[in-house]
Amino acid sequence: MKRLGIMAALPQELGDLIAQMQAAGDVRTVTLGRREYYVGTAHGVAAVVTLARIGKVAAAATASALIHVFEADAIVFTGVAGGVHARVQVGDVVVADTLMQHDLDASPLFPRYEVPLLGRARFDADPALADALAAAARAFIAEEGAALGERFAVAAPRVHRGLVVSGDRFVASHDALFALRDALPDALAVEMEGAAIAQVCYEHGVPCAVVRTVSDSADAAAPASFSEFLAALAATYSSGILSRFLRAAA
Repeated sequence: MKRLGIMAALPQELGDLIAQMQAAGDVRTVTLGRREYYVGTAHGVAAVVTLARIGKVAAAATASALIHVFEADAIVFTGVAGGVHARVQVGDVVVADTLMQHDLDASPLFPRYEVPLLGRARFDADPALADALAAAARAFIAEEGAALGERFAVAAPRVHRGLVVSGDRFVASHDALFALRDALPDALAVEMEGAAIAQVCYEHGVPCAVVRTVSDSADAAAPASFSEFLAALAATYSSGILSRFLRAAA
């Protein structure tokens, strides 16, 4: 891996990564497409780090820039998500094995969820990157899980692997949550960027992986839970997982 692209949608989801890069050495900042890309070294790994902003279009545009302008040969996305599956709880971590767009429907011309002209609905994360992120998440929870419970009342967080679904809407009602569960019973978490990144990376042959900390239960309480988790915990999780992942990769 010559240069790793690291993305998030919101500043809290990157934790202290940019500050750490700036403290460790020279960082070149490039402004492109109303985004700032930080090019340097992150925990010993050559990297370019950026905020994609929220949504599938923003994520796809940013991933394309990372590949074609900054020559990233792998991409990792970190952030928060709503829990969909009943066994996924707030404070858990979900590492995607596959990703798909839950709001894509070009039927009857194409099957529901299938990306037109690509012949597939699901896109695989890179197994090696996903394994490394899962290992980093497990190490973070093993080493800091007790402190999380004491400070933030996160009870026994776990790491899950499986399907993450993406769409251009914030899922925040019981009806929407149950509809997702019925339509996609193997979905673990829902967010707004990952599947778009996975599609771009698939089309260009670039490995990618997505790690998500569960901030809410994608139900009526989601807006308040999301905001509280983002402020209190998102940076702690992202910094803890990314630092371990990058140190292992260096």
